Amino acid sequence: MSLLMPTPAGLYCPIGDFYIDPCQRVEYAIVTHAHSDHARRGCRRYLAASPSKDLLRQRLGPRAVIETVGYGETVDRRGVRVSLHPAGHILGSAQVRLEYGGEVWVVSGDYKLQPDPTCAPFEPIRCDVFLTESTFGLPCYRWPPPDREIARLEQWWQANQQRRVTSVVLAYSIGKAQRILASIHAEIGPILVHPAVAQHLEAYRAAGVRFPEVRRTDDPWALLQKGRALILAPPAGRRGHWWRPFQPCAWALASGWIQRTHSSANRFPDYNGYLPRYDTGFVLSDHADWPGLQQAVEWTGAQTVWVTHGQTEAFAAWLRQTGRTAVVIE
Repeated sequence: MSLLMPTPAGLYCPIGDFYIDPCQRVEYAIVTHAHSDHARRGCRRYLAASPSKDLLRQRLGPRAVIETVGYGETVDRRGVRVSLHPAGHILGSAQVRLEYGGEVWVVSGDYKLQPDPTCAPFEPIRCDVFLTESTFGLPCYRWPPPDREIARLEQWWQANQQRRVTSVVLAYSIGKAQRILASIHAEIGPILVHPAVAQHLEAYRAAGVRFPEVRRTDDPWALLQKGRALILAPPAGRRGHWWRPFQPCAWALASGWIQRTHSSANRFPDYNGYLPRYDTGFVLSDHADWPGLQQAVEWTGAQTVWVTHGQTEAFAAWLRQTGRTAVVIE
């Protein structure tokens, strides 16, 4: 019997009787991180890494039964030894290591190899079978150093200040926005955050992440910073009217999609199908790029790799070229 199997409810371990990031309500769910496409409400019990607890509480609600364990701590689930290890994606993100009958499987969840001041770095784990995401599993995706992109963002912000234009950066409200906030130099000017970003900052602070002083965009003081401020907002925030009092605004998108979607329309696809417009972009991603995916596989030593979430066929083709067994799952 395979240790894991795809089912309509998600990735299932029949021996241990649990699911990993299920898409339906189940009895026991191991959750890799707090993004909505991985952490869903309604399961009877959850297991997650300790640093993610506050974010998951916000996501799953006050009644959710959430058990947390430290990175590397082992839990026995009906004979299957389960441990969680840093994935480097966002705060509390985890790879799931399963050991049973002398065989080791690792489910990566979402991950990246680039440094990030807001979460523990990706931990390579030796295994027999590796399940990897492939969001950016094409050779065209190769991330520049993040400090270079942050420097570009700061230069753009300063240039906008010279023109008395408010700078608005669109970034996911959990993970990306906090990563930018923890990386930029606050002395450049006032920093404002959309309420969708602000609601998650305390969870990061509780985990020891340090941020510069910020104000919410709905704070009366914030409007006085028009033409000087940097605003961090989620991509969907482009659709609202909250930003109109800050006009004129310059818009930027922080995303890995920037490398492939520059066009006259300047649009990119997000998970909800919304296409925000932007003026410029910064290549900052919380997922591994093509070389990162390759490196992660090499580190595991796995000869069998399951590929999911993204450019599955392209990455599976590379795996087969290297002599590995590749299995595509959806």
